[in-house]
Amino acid sequence: MIATRPPAVAGMFYPGDPAALTATVDALLGEASGATDRQPKALIVPHAGYIYSGSTAAAAYATLAPWATTIRRVVLLGPTHRVAVEGIALPEAEAFATPLGTVRLDAQAITVIADLPQIVFSDKVHAFEHSLEVHLPFLQRVLGPFTLVPLAVGQAGPEAVAEVLDLLWDGPETLIVVSSDLSHFLPYGTAQQVDSNTCRHILQLDSHLNPEQACGAYPINGLLLAARRRGLKPELLGLCNSGDTAGDKSRVVGYAAFAFTEGEHHA
Repeated sequence: MIATRPPAVAGMFYPGDPAALTATVDALLGEASGATDRQPKALIVPHAGYIYSGSTAAAAYATLAPWATTIRRVVLLGPTHRVAVEGIALPEAEAFATPLGTVRLDAQAITVIADLPQIVFSDKVHAFEHSLEVHLPFLQRVLGPFTLVPLAVGQAGPEAVAEVLDLLWDGPETLIVVSSDLSHFLPYGTAQQVDSNTCRHILQLDSHLNPEQACGAYPINGLLLAARRRGLKPELLGLCNSGDTAGDKSRVVGYAAFAFTEGEHHA
């Protein structure tokens, strides 16, 4: 039997019942426009509970529909919330489960990066981490069969993250997803200003974000560095905060979705 990481936040961040989860994700995707004329190479997607950020996440994932059978591998990067890690943690597990089924890890891809000094292996880091898990039901509903490279990014500079992305970049069969919310617990109007400013930096491919601006700042910075070097074009797909969706406006969390597409000529 393969070693499988069970879902940690099913029934909390998203429905734990498979039928309810399918209906929820499909409804969110159905309400998203998802109009992009080129295949996204990378996405930045929020990772809160679906009632808060599901509509923003769906705006990103809906763009993948035309390439559902092209994409066969997802490199998924997110911040660590529960267990601190120096560098970037891969799990020792061989698969991740959700109520919708099991996703196999990409053993071949993991071999390519396993010996890098910034890579560590730890099931403990991944066991209760929601920042990666919440994306899997969307990916399972949008894509055909795919393998996963789940990277929990702790203290890691842009170069360390970009090095991993470069090794796994490959062609249109590989999608990169960075999981991140924006500002946390600011008043509604302040959050709007702060998050708009953060989005402007992301659209300029400025790889100097800090964790106050985005909890996934470390993986975002690595993606933005790689994107700048490879001539990727970023596009803002959605921006809101929890005050717009399911929370009060005195202390909100910001959410944005971005797609990055490759130019006609890239390195």
